Amino acid sequence: MNFSIAMLFNLLLLFSPGATDIPSSIYDFKVASINGGNEIDLSAYKGKKILIVNVPSQLVTDRQYAELNELQKKYQDKLVVIGFLADEFGIAPGSKQRHADYRTDYNVSFPMTSKTQIRGANMSPVFKWLTSKQYNKLKDSEVKWNFQKYLINEQGELVAVFDPKVRPANAAIIAEIEK
Repeated sequence: MNFSIAMLFNLLLLFSPGATDIPSSIYDFKVASINGGNEIDLSAYKGKKILIVNVPSQLVTDRQYAELNELQKKYQDKLVVIGFLADEFGIAPGSKQRHADYRTDYNVSFPMTSKTQIRGANMSPVFKWLTSKQYNKLKDSEVKWNFQKYLINEQGELVAVFDPKVRPANAAIIAEIEK
Protein backbone atom coordinates (compact mmCIF):
# COMPACT_ATOMS: atom_id res chain seq x y z
CA MET A 1 0.00 0.00 0.00
CA ASN A 2 2.83 2.47 0.81
CA PHE A 3 4.36 1.84 -2.61
CA SER A 4 1.13 2.89 -4.36
CA ILE A 5 0.81 6.10 -2.32
CA ALA A 6 4.43 7.05 -3.03
CA MET A 7 3.96 6.29 -6.72
CA LEU A 8 0.78 8.38 -6.86
CA PHE A 9 2.51 11.28 -5.07
CA ASN A 10 5.42 11.21 -7.54
CA LEU A 11 3.03 11.18 -10.49
CA LEU A 12 1.12 14.14 -9.06
CA LEU A 13 4.37 16.08 -8.65
CA LEU A 14 5.45 15.23 -12.17
CA PHE A 15 2.21 16.37 -13.78
CA SER A 16 1.24 19.23 -11.47
CA PRO A 17 1.05 22.71 -13.03
CA GLY A 18 4.37 24.46 -12.94
CA ALA A 19 6.34 21.26 -12.31
CA THR A 20 7.89 21.18 -15.75
CA ASP A 21 7.53 24.74 -17.02
CA ILE A 22 10.77 26.09 -15.54
CA PRO A 23 13.83 25.48 -17.69
CA SER A 24 17.05 24.51 -15.96
CA SER A 25 19.05 27.22 -17.74
CA ILE A 26 18.42 30.94 -18.02
CA TYR A 27 19.40 30.54 -21.68
CA ASP A 28 16.27 28.47 -22.34
CA PHE A 29 13.97 31.46 -21.79
CA LYS A 30 12.39 33.58 -24.49
CA VAL A 31 10.35 36.57 -23.37
CA ALA A 32 8.07 38.97 -25.21
CA SER A 33 9.70 42.26 -26.10
CA ILE A 34 8.13 45.64 -25.43
CA ASN A 35 8.22 46.05 -29.24
CA GLY A 36 5.29 43.70 -29.76
CA GLY A 37 5.75 40.47 -31.65
CA ASN A 38 9.50 40.29 -31.15
CA GLU A 39 11.01 37.96 -28.57
CA ILE A 40 14.09 38.40 -26.47
CA ASP A 41 15.95 35.10 -26.63
CA LEU A 42 18.25 34.93 -23.60
CA SER A 43 20.43 32.34 -25.35
CA ALA A 44 21.62 35.19 -27.60
CA TYR A 45 23.56 36.49 -24.58
CA LYS A 46 25.64 33.38 -23.87
CA GLY A 47 29.14 34.49 -22.97
CA LYS A 48 27.94 37.82 -21.56
CA LYS A 49 26.74 38.79 -18.12
CA ILE A 50 23.03 39.59 -17.90
CA LEU A 51 21.59 42.09 -15.45
CA ILE A 52 17.84 41.52 -15.14
CA VAL A 53 15.99 44.44 -13.56
CA ASN A 54 12.27 44.76 -12.90
CA VAL A 55 11.16 48.26 -13.85
CA PRO A 56 7.79 49.97 -13.33
CA SER A 57 5.47 50.05 -16.32
CA GLN A 58 4.08 53.41 -15.24
CA LEU A 59 6.00 56.58 -15.96
CA VAL A 60 8.10 57.45 -12.95
CA THR A 61 11.13 59.66 -12.60
CA ASP A 62 14.10 57.66 -11.42
CA ARG A 63 17.83 58.12 -11.99
CA GLN A 64 18.24 54.36 -12.15
CA TYR A 65 17.22 54.39 -15.83
CA ALA A 66 20.15 56.67 -16.68
CA GLU A 67 22.51 54.58 -14.57
CA LEU A 68 21.31 51.36 -16.23
CA ASN A 69 21.89 52.99 -19.63
CA GLU A 70 25.40 53.97 -18.54
CA LEU A 71 26.15 50.39 -17.42
CA GLN A 72 24.84 49.02 -20.72
CA LYS A 73 27.01 51.42 -22.73
CA LYS A 74 30.15 51.12 -20.60
CA TYR A 75 30.13 47.31 -20.47
CA GLN A 76 28.40 46.55 -23.78
CA ASP A 77 31.08 44.01 -24.72
CA LYS A 78 30.53 41.93 -21.58
CA LEU A 79 27.06 42.84 -20.23
CA VAL A 80 23.47 43.18 -21.34
CA VAL A 81 20.88 44.89 -19.15
CA ILE A 82 17.31 43.66 -19.63
CA GLY A 83 14.39 45.60 -18.15
CA PHE A 84 11.31 43.57 -17.23
CA LEU A 85 8.23 45.79 -17.06
CA ALA A 86 6.06 45.06 -14.02
CA ASP A 87 2.93 46.44 -12.34
CA GLU A 88 3.03 44.66 -8.98
CA PHE A 89 3.85 47.72 -6.92
CA GLY A 90 1.32 50.04 -8.48
CA ILE A 91 1.20 53.80 -8.28
CA ALA A 92 -0.34 56.19 -5.80
CA PRO A 93 -4.17 56.15 -5.79
CA GLY A 94 -5.57 58.93 -7.93
CA SER A 95 -2.27 59.46 -9.73
CA LYS A 96 -2.49 60.43 -13.40
CA GLN A 97 0.75 58.76 -14.46
CA ARG A 98 0.86 57.21 -17.89
CA HIS A 99 2.65 54.27 -19.44
CA ALA A 100 6.14 55.31 -20.35
CA ASP A 101 7.67 55.49 -23.79
CA TYR A 102 11.02 54.19 -22.59
CA ARG A 103 12.96 55.00 -25.74
CA THR A 104 12.02 58.70 -25.68
CA ASP A 105 11.27 59.33 -21.98
CA TYR A 106 14.42 57.67 -20.65
CA ASN A 107 16.60 57.10 -23.74
CA VAL A 108 16.63 53.42 -22.83
CA SER A 109 19.27 51.62 -24.86
CA PHE A 110 18.82 48.17 -23.34
CA PRO A 111 16.21 45.52 -24.22
CA MET A 112 12.85 45.79 -22.47
CA THR A 113 10.15 43.14 -22.10
CA SER A 114 6.42 43.50 -22.25
CA LYS A 115 4.65 43.50 -18.87
CA THR A 116 5.76 40.58 -16.74
CA GLN A 117 4.29 39.12 -13.57
CA ILE A 118 7.20 39.15 -11.09
CA ARG A 119 5.43 38.02 -7.91
CA GLY A 120 2.54 35.88 -6.73
CA ALA A 121 0.73 32.86 -8.05
CA ASN A 122 1.06 33.93 -11.70
CA MET A 123 4.77 34.76 -11.50
CA SER A 124 6.50 34.41 -14.86
CA PRO A 125 8.78 31.39 -15.30
CA VAL A 126 11.83 33.70 -15.59
CA PHE A 127 11.14 35.19 -12.17
CA LYS A 128 10.39 31.76 -10.70
CA TRP A 129 13.88 30.78 -11.87
CA LEU A 130 15.45 33.97 -10.54
CA THR A 131 13.78 33.81 -7.11
CA SER A 132 13.96 30.09 -6.35
CA LYS A 133 17.14 28.31 -5.27
CA GLN A 134 15.57 25.12 -6.63
CA TYR A 135 16.14 26.52 -10.13
CA ASN A 136 18.88 29.15 -9.87
CA LYS A 137 21.11 27.11 -7.48
CA LEU A 138 22.19 30.27 -5.58
CA LYS A 139 19.43 31.40 -3.24
CA ASP A 140 15.76 32.05 -2.65
CA SER A 141 14.77 35.70 -2.92
CA GLU A 142 11.72 37.89 -3.17
CA VAL A 143 11.27 40.86 -5.46
CA LYS A 144 10.95 43.66 -2.91
CA TRP A 145 10.24 46.68 -5.14
CA ASN A 146 11.00 48.26 -8.52
CA PHE A 147 14.61 48.06 -9.69
CA GLN A 148 15.58 44.79 -7.98
CA LYS A 149 18.59 43.44 -9.86
CA TYR A 150 19.64 39.87 -10.70
CA LEU A 151 23.12 39.32 -12.14
CA ILE A 152 23.86 36.24 -14.21
CA ASN A 153 27.43 35.38 -15.17
CA GLU A 154 28.78 34.36 -18.59
CA GLN A 155 27.95 30.70 -17.91
CA GLY A 156 24.29 31.44 -17.18
CA GLU A 157 24.55 31.15 -13.39
CA LEU A 158 22.87 33.55 -11.01
CA VAL A 159 25.72 35.10 -9.03
CA ALA A 160 24.16 38.05 -7.19
CA VAL A 161 20.87 39.64 -6.20
CA PHE A 162 20.86 43.36 -5.47
CA ASP A 163 18.23 45.16 -3.43
CA PRO A 164 16.17 47.82 -5.26
CA LYS A 165 17.91 50.56 -3.26
CA VAL A 166 21.33 49.49 -4.59
CA ARG A 167 22.03 51.84 -7.47
CA PRO A 168 23.34 50.43 -10.77
CA ALA A 169 26.61 52.37 -10.31
CA ASN A 170 27.17 50.82 -6.85
CA ALA A 171 30.69 49.46 -6.28
CA ALA A 172 29.35 45.96 -5.50
CA ILE A 173 27.57 45.74 -8.87
CA ILE A 174 30.59 47.12 -10.73
CA ALA A 175 32.89 44.63 -8.98
CA GLU A 176 30.66 41.71 -10.01
CA ILE A 177 30.52 42.93 -13.61
CA GLU A 178 34.28 43.38 -13.79
CA LYS A 179 35.08 39.92 -12.37
